[in-house]
Amino acid sequence: MSATATLPVRRLPEPAAMLRLIKPITWFPPMWAYLCGVVSSGVSPSGQWLMVVLGLLLAGPIVCGMSQAANDWCDRHVDAINEPDRPIPSGRIPGRWGLWIALAMSVLSVLVGYQLGPWGFGATILGVAAAWAYSAEPVRLKRSGWWGPGLVGLCYEGLPWFTGAAVLAAGSPAWPVVLIAALYAIGAHGIMTLNDFKALEGDRATGVNSLPVTLGPDRAARVACAIMTAPQMIVIALLFSWGKPLHGAAIAALLLAQFAAMRVLLRDPKGRAPWYNGTGVTLYVAGMMIAAFALRGLGT
Repeated sequence: MSATATLPVRRLPEPAAMLRLIKPITWFPPMWAYLCGVVSSGVSPSGQWLMVVLGLLLAGPIVCGMSQAANDWCDRHVDAINEPDRPIPSGRIPGRWGLWIALAMSVLSVLVGYQLGPWGFGATILGVAAAWAYSAEPVRLKRSGWWGPGLVGLCYEGLPWFTGAAVLAAGSPAWPVVLIAALYAIGAHGIMTLNDFKALEGDRATGVNSLPVTLGPDRAARVACAIMTAPQMIVIALLFSWGKPLHGAAIAALLLAQFAAMRVLLRDPKGRAPWYNGTGVTLYVAGMMIAAFALRGLGT
């Protein structure tokens, strides 16, 4: 046999690669936000546990997993530069299988979302549409360092929170719930900007104008920190004004800890961004749940 003989081309996806395609590590934020919505609704989940579990599966493995598959398919050329070992550019998910998986999961998302009632169904439609608008041409909002992270922040934090509250309440959530969910969704823009650091070279080469590309790593990191900070400060002020000083103080303490982590991040934004995603972001999402319990106590 010739030493230069090539391996046979794979016709079916590798199962482990299919799991990697939908990125289980990314499911936590929307599932956590959905739980925040459930808690903040002020409605007991007793008798509605099926809706809670179904919503968690929808927010995480199904819709978020679908968005990851869609993004990997639409980003396969970028990933060939940044991370050639990813499932699609490596050939472990061959041909158009990445597209078929993303489309099948889009249909599954809509079918499951329909089981959550009109509010859950509407939120699911919006989430699926946003996932494709973020990644796919001709819209491809991820080309913008402002619109792209904003859309992802909305779908990762704000929309699942709203959905969890709406499903439990069987109607539109109270305005304080919507306001707090929106503030945390805005702050998540900064988290998504930090996530863009890992794709800096590929984004620059393929015309994706992320903030690390357009502003440079140092300025982009400072902007991300400011965007993460401002909404949390507003949340703290609102909780104090709503008679929830202990909850507000707890979130303030978490924000102070984030400031310490931000100082480390800003010394080496590109190198420290993954570290911050495991430390500062954990503090951020802990504050979300504290705020959710505060809203529950408002009796809204």
